[in-house]
Amino acid sequence: MSLLQKFQDNIRQQNLFSLKDKLILAVSGGVDSVVLCELCHQAGYDFAIAHCNFKLRGKESERDKEFVKNLAKKYKVAFHLKEYDTEKFASENKMSIQEAARVLRYEWFEDLVNAEWSMVNEGTQKNIHHSPPDSYRVTIHLLTAHHADDNAETVLMNFCRGTGLHGLTGIPVSYGHIRRPLLWLTKEELIQFAKENKLDFVEDTSNLSSKYTRNLFRNEIIPAIGKVFPQVKQNIVDNISRFSEIEKLYRIAVADVKKKLVKQKGAEWHIPVKQLMGYHNRALIYEIIADFGFTEKQIDEVIKLAGSESGKYIDSPALAWRIIRHRHWLIISPVSSAGAATIIEEKDKSVLFENGWLKLEQLQTTNFKPQTSNDSACLDAKNIRFPLILRKWKTGDYFYPLGMKKKKKLARLFIDQKLSKSDKEKVWVLESDRRILWVIGYRIDERFKVTEKSNSFLKITLHHS
Repeated sequence: MSLLQKFQDNIRQQNLFSLKDKLILAVSGGVDSVVLCELCHQAGYDFAIAHCNFKLRGKESERDKEFVKNLAKKYKVAFHLKEYDTEKFASENKMSIQEAARVLRYEWFEDLVNAEWSMVNEGTQKNIHHSPPDSYRVTIHLLTAHHADDNAETVLMNFCRGTGLHGLTGIPVSYGHIRRPLLWLTKEELIQFAKENKLDFVEDTSNLSSKYTRNLFRNEIIPAIGKVFPQVKQNIVDNISRFSEIEKLYRIAVADVKKKLVKQKGAEWHIPVKQLMGYHNRALIYEIIADFGFTEKQIDEVIKLAGSESGKYIDSPALAWRIIRHRHWLIISPVSSAGAATIIEEKDKSVLFENGWLKLEQLQTTNFKPQTSNDSACLDAKNIRFPLILRKWKTGDYFYPLGMKKKKKLARLFIDQKLSKSDKEKVWVLESDRRILWVIGYRIDERFKVTEKSNSFLKITLHHS
């Protein structure tokens, strides 16, 4: 089978794109991207060429730019050029040169695809004088020339730096608008095709240096392994296929377990602690928490949290979520919804809320002398009915301030306290049977004060976050 036939068959089998689509080819001028251009030309695809000049190799970078520009003329296709001061960008953003080039390249690719899509499809809409059906719309894809050898290098690098199962599945053949139709072809096949078709290309001399990690693996590590295992690259490529199939089964199994364990309740997700820990599986914990921005390094924190008392929590470093230990549950809750009312049961020892957390202690004693402060409330338990409600104050709220026989609206209290608008927005109350026990951080209610006759008490302490 010819290389062109293999190329077309792979595109068709993977449903990567069709002849009616518009393609933008990322072309460096090396043999890989030059062969990609020729294959797309021979197969009859409509394409343009895009080239990034990172200005990292002096005259050689300028040579590559001119070569690719002339390549576009050869195929009579549009030529897109983007030039960067890559070293400056890397320094300003505290990135490696390789990482900076990758970020710049793919950001431009995104902009290029969006601009091309708008131009092509807006033109289609104008020509047919109404919104075009899907059959008229042109899909834009950006093609890169990654091949099987690149894939083998990537997997081996991932394995050495440490990775999960997904890191062993290699470079994705498609991601968003990006397509990689050469992933099944080896570097040797591409070079042979270039020779047979008398294709000119340029050599990047920096590839000969092992300064960069990928070059080290390409030039030294894989050849060294190949002395012991001659088929190392093909074996890695075969393993990529195996790991990809295994990951599909893994995803199915994980989804099934998550469906049984994780229950959505409004904006929150509830997981029973005993059942989760019964699996004795760190990977399962990670799969549950990863969707909420928690990292693999926080698995130990979750395990520790599972053995903690109610009210303890950990925060996601990336997203506005936290995992809260509440009785027999781990609750994944959006931080943004922390202002929602919370129900406090009689057995609860602590509760988390926006301003910190409350510690609750029920005491039975005589001759008790309460010590009160803004952050502590000691109440007569005989008048308290559970469950309690912890919520933000609202317009119309009133209570009987300690020492007063008449009720007072909270809005009036805030005026007396000279609270700012932002301070008022942070005020929470604790209520029992529709009666406010405590304006948290300010004053308790006269109806719940401790007297000489009191013998059971509820002590509540505010701990600021």
